[in-house]
Parts: sequence; structure tokens; C-alpha cells
Amino acid sequence: MQFHQEYITTFSAIFEEKKKAISASKGCQLLELYQDKNNPEIFFTYSYWNTTDDLEQYRKSELFTGVWTKIKVMFNAKPEAWSVDKKVCLP
Repeated sequence: MQFHQEYITTFSAIFEEKKKAISASKGCQLLELYQDKNNPEIFFTYSYWNTTDDLEQYRKSELFTGVWTKIKVMFNAKPEAWSVDKKVCLP
């Protein structure tokens, strides 16, 4: 996600406020937020879900739609999302 500079603090506050509720969603095993080192307007969330259905239920939830409605007006570029399969995990 890429935000207009003036919304970075607002987005960060929204994430901080909602992170426990998001991570408590059914099937969410991990939720992390990353900020690009070279461009502070770019953020990534990384989450791990038990099943694709759990993720889809979250995406259809009131929690997600409420957060999305607040942050989508802050973007300065089209957001992107990927679902991936883990291929290698090193200790």
C-alpha cells in the first residue's frame, strides 16, 4: 500500500488500533506491518491464515470493510495484494 505522506501517521494509528482485532479474526495466525526503508509512503502487511476461507471471511467482515473504507482514500497508488504458498522455511 502506498499512502500520501500526510496520511502516514493516520494510517499507522488506525493499524495500531485495529491490529489486535484483525489478528484475533478466525484463522489469523500472524499479522505484521512493514514500512519500506527507502520510501516511507510504502507499507506492506503480511498475514498468515489457516485457510483461504478464513482469509475470505475476514475480507467480507465488518472489521475489514470498516478499515478499508477509512484507508482507501489515503492511497496515492493502486494497492496490490498477493496470496502465496510457502515453499521453503529455514529455522
